[in-house]
Amino acid sequence: MIYPDRTLAGRALATHLEDLRAAHPLLLGLPRGGVPVAAAVRDVIGGDLDILLVRKLGVPWQPELAMGAIGEDGVRVLNPDVLSHTGINQREFAQIEDAERAELERRRAVWRGDAKPIPLDGRTVVIVDDGMATGATVVVACRVARLHQPSRIVVAVPVSSAEALRRVAAEADQVVCPLVPDSLGGVGTAYEDFHQLEDAEVTDLLT
Repeated sequence: MIYPDRTLAGRALATHLEDLRAAHPLLLGLPRGGVPVAAAVRDVIGGDLDILLVRKLGVPWQPELAMGAIGEDGVRVLNPDVLSHTGINQREFAQIEDAERAELERRRAVWRGDAKPIPLDGRTVVIVDDGMATGATVVVACRVARLHQPSRIVVAVPVSSAEALRRVAAEADQVVCPLVPDSLGGVGTAYEDFHQLEDAEVTDLLT
């Protein structure tokens, strides 16, 4: 199965989340690619839409491969298997983390400004991305969300590797994913249109 684009992937994903409609869920898209998926899910099942800011710490020569990820509130998670395989040293890792923290703060300023995020406490929270290869980014997102005491955390993605599903299942109360290929070379392989979203596209979806 190949999704035409993120919006149609979100509509397909929403058919597996109909049981959440009555809970008036809070859909948290992971920028940038998770936001159009989350917006499409919200259009089908209702609820509120917001973002959860996290950044992947990608391997320099293979950025889609996460050696870890960071989120708001200073949360960080590492992927030891990737770190040991790549041989990235502490200095290189620190440089990458510093750059990603700066980008996380830039995005917070662009998409939040002075506005406060929608409170998570007591809500059914659905963390949405356009897919999971290693799951590191979504693990961080779950840990950031858990700090705010939601009643339930659901992770929903259109496509994932089996490894990422297992990793994220330990962090979320429920994981929903309709497409788990035997081998996932990269999330983009599940889409016909997997273009890099611009800041303005995310802004339009949030407003």
